[in-house]
Amino acid sequence: MYTILVVDDSPFIVDVFVTMLERGGYRAVAAYSGLECLDILKNITPDLILLDIMMEPIDGWETLEQVKRNQTTKDIPVLMLTAKQLSPEEAQLYGMYIEDYVLKPITHRELYDTIEHVLKRRSTIKLDIEEAKKAGFDQKLIDEYSRLAKSVDVNTRLLKILETTYNIHDTNQQVSSKISQAMKSMSESIKVQEDRLQHLRTELTKVLNDK
Repeated sequence: MYTILVVDDSPFIVDVFVTMLERGGYRAVAAYSGLECLDILKNITPDLILLDIMMEPIDGWETLEQVKRNQTTKDIPVLMLTAKQLSPEEAQLYGMYIEDYVLKPITHRELYDTIEHVLKRRSTIKLDIEEAKKAGFDQKLIDEYSRLAKSVDVNTRLLKILETTYNIHDTNQQVSSKISQAMKSMSESIKVQEDRLQHLRTELTKVLNDK
């Protein structure tokens, strides 16, 4: 059974998500602030953290940074679950630290599907890494593959959120040049990462086939 830490400064919201998670077969742990989240992490290591952004006295982004700066907790996947719309700046600043960004309200099925996607991706990358190590693949390339496999998936999902948020495909909507440029830059970066990831996968396949 996966353990998921729910962090939100609204007791009502926490209770709602704890109930949803328990109905889905997960073990849920509640934290009612970023500070309580960090305190709980001293004693337990959840499989995933659902983290709200708009909290006090420290918000979700600051909480995220503290989680990722701590060597003990930095590898715990964090899913931002919030009513706050994602901005291009936030996507660029925090994309490397998070697993996904989900807007509230969310249905039971959407929540379960998102969690399972994150956990499955994490498991798949772990298995790929184990196979690469057994095959004698260069450690630096393994580390790069691990980073890119997550980054491409996360950033692609974040870009889709941004496109929906700013109605980028609606010709009747006017998007500021700054936002448009930021999203274009993000799209180009994803393409570069995808190409490099595909190259690494090809190299790894060759190594595995030679064994």
